[in-house]
Amino acid sequence: MKRAFILTCMLFIFTASFAQKFNWNKNQVIAHRGAWKKNNFPQNSIAALNEAVKLGCYGSEFDVWMTADNVLVINHDPEFQGLTIEKVKYEELLTKTMSNGEKIPTLEAYLKAGKTQKTTKLILEIKPSLISKERGIELTNACIEMVKKVGVLDWTEYISFDYDYCKRILEVLPKAKVAYLRGEISAEQMKSDKLTGVDYHFSFYQKDGWIENAHKLGLTVNAWTVNTAPEMQWLVAHNVDFITTNEPELTFEEIKKTPVALGWKLKWADEFDDKGLPLNKNWSYDVGGKGWGNNELQYYTDADSANANVKKGNLNIIVVKADKENNHYTSARLVSKNKFDFKYGRVEVRAMLPKGRGLWPAIWALPTDWKYGDWPKSGEIDIMEHVGYEPDSVYGTVHTEKFNHVIHTQVGKGVKINPYNAYHVYAIEWYEDRMDFFVDDQKYLSFKNTGKAAPEWPFDQNFHIILNVAVGGGWGGKKGVDDSIFPATMKVDYVRVYQK
Repeated sequence: MKRAFILTCMLFIFTASFAQKFNWNKNQVIAHRGAWKKNNFPQNSIAALNEAVKLGCYGSEFDVWMTADNVLVINHDPEFQGLTIEKVKYEELLTKTMSNGEKIPTLEAYLKAGKTQKTTKLILEIKPSLISKERGIELTNACIEMVKKVGVLDWTEYISFDYDYCKRILEVLPKAKVAYLRGEISAEQMKSDKLTGVDYHFSFYQKDGWIENAHKLGLTVNAWTVNTAPEMQWLVAHNVDFITTNEPELTFEEIKKTPVALGWKLKWADEFDDKGLPLNKNWSYDVGGKGWGNNELQYYTDADSANANVKKGNLNIIVVKADKENNHYTSARLVSKNKFDFKYGRVEVRAMLPKGRGLWPAIWALPTDWKYGDWPKSGEIDIMEHVGYEPDSVYGTVHTEKFNHVIHTQVGKGVKINPYNAYHVYAIEWYEDRMDFFVDDQKYLSFKNTGKAAPEWPFDQNFHIILNVAVGGGWGGKKGVDDSIFPATMKVDYVRVYQK
């Protein structure tokens, strides 16, 4: 019995000593061709791989070709410093040198360098052969054999623009993680063919429901090549699994700043990636021209592309000098009422405002059911208001029965910015006990729930979002209207609502 116990212990110690202990980084960042840009390393160099590991990226992507004498080398383009890789022998490539002194890496050397660490995955891209499909399959087989030879099966994931290469990998390595790059294959087909992920250009995912559908099928979603902050923020908001980027340092910084990193989950959004009128599933219109309680001068039209349209990733709300009934201006007022109503959460709108005296653009919310009575008893939330005669300021305000502008008790605050030449993110975070107001993630106002019921805090019911540009009115028209400014356009990049 004692001997059996000793043998069991020895076997456990022996096994444990040879077991790999991995601690793969748990983030969304994949360095495209390694982390090369910030520190000026050559792309696809071992130095760029080491930098991706140092940064703590989930993965480092690299590209594999096969020389005329069947040596596997790492390079993105078909040519290396003027030499066509598939048409020359490896020794010819060695006559050239990278900017940091490295020779073109072989796959074997690259994998061995990657094996020295156990935190960053090696994302192996098999480049489609320019010679023939057969040679491409030969390259695929050779890559698999090299991964086995070096002993980095656990380190390596695979991607390719050739779907047959992806399927070949899975024939040989059924448990491998394999994703396809080109963009024409449906998520359903990839799932049927046992691919584990999709790795498309981020623009493909802007089609409604693409990411959600892929996740529902059990596929991971990677987006390439993502190098700007708005794109990164969009992808993180929409729950993408991985971001392949030339800017891993920027990506890490942007991920830290996103609402998702703070525990918010996207509940509803309009990214305005379609064309034509705003999506009917998201928006209706308040219509008419009888002053809207503020002596406003515009007529709000109903689904008229002259006043509301979507182009190039923006919702455009356009104010036009035109006669409509008894009004001399037309505009649009979009409402999410009965299409998206919500209670509590983070509302975030990225917008660029129109310029001109007499304009009154607003991003705001009203109650859907008016539980406590007519305005102001059921409340109003002004996420952003701007009047054109104050070109350097935007305002956030709340209105309730006790706190409102009619009796000069409204609670609000202005922020000094230039709202015309760049997009700004206007946001509120609405909790049960308070409402915080932000411009570009800088909090400037907090309105607290006093616990004194609806006259002071009617914000315990469903509200809906409103986007509009008014002309004139008691506030906007306080210093008249400059008719030379029309047409004038508010551009809205996105509307997102998060909840915890």
